[in-house]
Amino acid sequence: MLLLRRFEEKAGQLYGMQKIRGFCHLYIGQEALAAGCMTATKPEDPFITAYRDHGLAIAKGVSAKSCMAELFGKATGCSKGKGGSMHFFGMKERFFGGHGIVGAQIGTGAGLAFAEQYKGTDNVSLTFFGDGAARQGILHETFNLAMIWKLPVVFICENNNYAMGTSVQRTSNVMDIYKLADAYDMPGDTVDGMSPEAVHEAVGRAVKRAREGGGPTLLEIKTYRYKGHSMSDPAKYRTKEEVEEYKQRDPIEYTKSKLIKAFNVTEEEIEVINERVKKEVDESVKFAEESPWPDDDELLKDIYIQKDYPFIMD
Repeated sequence: MLLLRRFEEKAGQLYGMQKIRGFCHLYIGQEALAAGCMTATKPEDPFITAYRDHGLAIAKGVSAKSCMAELFGKATGCSKGKGGSMHFFGMKERFFGGHGIVGAQIGTGAGLAFAEQYKGTDNVSLTFFGDGAARQGILHETFNLAMIWKLPVVFICENNNYAMGTSVQRTSNVMDIYKLADAYDMPGDTVDGMSPEAVHEAVGRAVKRAREGGGPTLLEIKTYRYKGHSMSDPAKYRTKEEVEEYKQRDPIEYTKSKLIKAFNVTEEEIEVINERVKKEVDESVKFAEESPWPDDDELLKDIYIQKDYPFIMD
């Protein structure tokens, strides 16, 4: 969680220095969600998400170096410098994006689950989307097919209260997004996304059900982003009081306090973690700075899939 937080803080700083260009959506405040999902799954489980993807990519194992290089647009980036902030990717880590089209990853996530079911694995697709994407038509089509085919997928709505600058209250008559599952007889639940334990337990139950052939689950994980929608968003649609209220529940501080009080972790041990994370983030910046730009002949590569792509069957 500290690595995700410090990486994003550094990314925000570098964006202000114009070392990072284009769109940049920070994950600050949502770290407990990524952490809880990781401890409740196994490395082979595919993850797919929307464009606020840095935190989940790093949690899934994509290196901070390759992620920072991607933000810089360098050839050593996790998408060869051609994807940028919104299109992180990690084949080895089974992280399938980073998608800029709102809601498009919902259908693709079900497709990943279908592939696992077809191949006879017990892997489960974790498909993340925001509260804004919950209003897209593809969600309903996907939910319907996922239930018919009992696909091994956990749909996770990262509800941070705002779709860009529009609150949930202004976009739907249904405030509890998890209730959308009821129309498909799909299990659904709401989860405290500021607590990594709560996320772990809820995701663990849903993943177990999917592995055992029980089909999909919808989890509405209630979280909060402390920064604007993107680096260009001053977030004036939120009151200072609201932001401060959520900062009192900062998942980083909550977890630190829990470790100290319940597990007798010392401040010195926390500081060791802090220093290790700082070093990793600093090294990622150095790596990105020193990495080469993509060659011009990369422009038209990776547009179409090659037949020898490892997940495509003849």
